[in-house]
Amino acid sequence: MDMQHEGSHIARQTSDRAAAAAAAKKAEFLTFRLGAEEYGIDILRVQEIRSYEEPTRIANAPAFIKGVVNLRGVIVPVVDLRTKLGCEKVEYNGFTVVIVLNVHGRVVGAVVDSVSDVLELSSELIKPAPEMNTTVDTSFITGIASVGERMLILMDIEALMSSADMGLMDTSQSLQ
Repeated sequence: MDMQHEGSHIARQTSDRAAAAAAAKKAEFLTFRLGAEEYGIDILRVQEIRSYEEPTRIANAPAFIKGVVNLRGVIVPVVDLRTKLGCEKVEYNGFTVVIVLNVHGRVVGAVVDSVSDVLELSSELIKPAPEMNTTVDTSFITGIASVGERMLILMDIEALMSSADMGLMDTSQSLQ
């Protein structure tokens, strides 16, 4: 009887470990749209989602930096992801939102066309991004996920926001 009890205990431990490993291979992504494309970013980087308000423009800032907003006493730079990623221009509308991100301890806003939902994706749904021989920097794309009819481009928003051309991060900070 003890051997049977011991065997079921080991089986239960093994299934618990398998469940823990399966849970560890899942991640939650906030999905949003830029034109026809749908992107996903790690939900843990998202602080909040706000309706778009016209930021205060900063002189000589790159075109993709729309300006800054005051978020409860914190001055937050706002980046237009359409402009940053070379998408066509679009008029802002009622669906346009700012995703407020926490990147390397710095608060940054990202303007997107709309937010779709939060998806939990297992690692087997995520395929590596195709290698492209191009001058476009695709290093921030971490993978492609197919969810039903949807094709999601998963991006490392930290890598994108802390890239040198953004000028938002002190390079010594991004190396930590």
